[in-house]
Amino acid sequence: MELILVLRILLRRWYLVLIPALVAAIIVLPDLLNGDEAVSGGFTVTLRYSAAQELGAIPNRDGDFQDVWLASEFTVNAFTDWVRTSSFVNEITQAAATQNVDVNPGLLGVAADNSHSIGVLTMSYPDSAALEAIAQAAITVLQSRAQAYFPQLGAQPAQVTVLDTPQVVAAPPPIGNRLAPFIRIGVGLFFGLVLAFLVEYLDPTLRRREQVEQLGLPVIAAIPKD
Repeated sequence: MELILVLRILLRRWYLVLIPALVAAIIVLPDLLNGDEAVSGGFTVTLRYSAAQELGAIPNRDGDFQDVWLASEFTVNAFTDWVRTSSFVNEITQAAATQNVDVNPGLLGVAADNSHSIGVLTMSYPDSAALEAIAQAAITVLQSRAQAYFPQLGAQPAQVTVLDTPQVVAAPPPIGNRLAPFIRIGVGLFFGLVLAFLVEYLDPTLRRREQVEQLGLPVIAAIPKD
């Protein structure tokens, strides 16, 4: 019975339900038409690299090539932790500045991982041209500044080889941005439902026999709709 009553209200007040949703749809229409341009996720670049300590920095080295590979893995592990720090971001900012590129550290995202002797560096930034310069600055920092943070390198830069040509690609918009227009339309529908039931509650008009009987009044006769 209650479900039928709700359906009757919705059929009677359907326009009130749709008005807020239509207003929300008109507001978000530019975002829906522009697609990813309206909610850009910025740009990303991924670099894979190998790194090892200069053999000449180790006096009287004794061992086989196995320990050289193991040392390379340890070096990449250390670099993976280093690139996640603010000092690495500051180094990139300074290196990019020498190329007349102004980098906002708060907008630069840096993530890192590694598999044995191969390190993976992923960076994101809102501007693609600036990110290209940032990628080159990151390579420069990896190849020339590690000794300032790792005494184990013996005051010599590590040997770093970049395995990929930096390719800047557009990042997908955050899922929250992609769903935002539909969420707004959904909120509009919700307020439309609230408005419909509020108007129904405030409307004193009696439309059905049950409403009259709820007031304690007897129904003597009813005029058919037809």
